Amino acid sequence: MKQFVVIAYDIADDRRRQKIAKLLVQFGVRCNESVFECVLTQPKIQKMLLQLNKFANEQEDSILIYYLCKPCVMKRETIGHRPQPLSEIVMI
Repeated sequence: MKQFVVIAYDIADDRRRQKIAKLLVQFGVRCNESVFECVLTQPKIQKMLLQLNKFANEQEDSILIYYLCKPCVMKRETIGHRPQPLSEIVMI
């Protein structure tokens, strides 16, 4: 089963921020400068979290992970440009 996940981050150091962005591109779609949308299985989520923990500095950085249900994903709205939607359907 796959889960829709939104990751938002505020990373103090440029090098760490670039590493985290490069990592998240492997898991989802960048929808804002520091926000990614992903549709992932639980093992993929765990893998992503482990890798994020390697790069983040708990004293300086903040990474927020939101797990959204299908009805919540369907209600999201966009004002302005939006990247191509994820092609996978969220199964909850």
